[in-house]
Amino acid sequence: MNELPSSARHAEKSFPSYFITGTDTGVGKTFVSTLMIRSLRAQGADAVGMKPICCGDRKDAELLHAACESAIPLEDVNPVWLRTPASPLAASIAEGCGIDTDVILETFLRLRREHGSVIVEGAGGWLVPIRRDFLMSDLAAAMALPVVVVIANRIGAINHALLTIRSIPLSGLVCAGVVLNDPSHNSAAATAVNLPILETILDVPILSCVRHGQGTLNLKSV
Repeated sequence: MNELPSSARHAEKSFPSYFITGTDTGVGKTFVSTLMIRSLRAQGADAVGMKPICCGDRKDAELLHAACESAIPLEDVNPVWLRTPASPLAASIAEGCGIDTDVILETFLRLRREHGSVIVEGAGGWLVPIRRDFLMSDLAAAMALPVVVVIANRIGAINHALLTIRSIPLSGLVCAGVVLNDPSHNSAAATAVNLPILETILDVPILSCVRHGQGTLNLKSV
């Protein structure tokens, strides 16, 4: 597997790049990633999105592609596409193929060279397996980006948030903060206390609170 050169790992850019993970699948990573890309582009950044692995349809990658105004080919946004709607490892087993992480990292390095900011959205949660011996966290570590965690504001959010955030330093990475995503169908009574509790117990910043499908995300404080 390709290693990122130290120059790429520590390159200083005018605008930030991030790896976006979530506390689970379906928590709103794509929604938050598109908000980030649009926010950065509105500030003048040449920001593009990347969804290294899609399983099933390619909708997430298409949304990232649209958010960056088709500045790069869809194949660069999503270099690995498995048609089976399952986790990456399960999909690769079902299709009898391996997932080429070298292709993913080569594409990422090229995007980092050619663009001012790259927002990389993982698949599923932090420890989702890509291969039997390679997790989503390992891919994030190879990219050496600060990590933003998307938390779905629902019952169980606090436990899932702590499990994810405390795992990130074990991969040698920094958690830049979290985004609390409030699904439109949520029960306010069940989740109203999540934000104040997270503000009290987390040692990373809450970058934004968004309602799924609505609003903007300001990254100036990230």
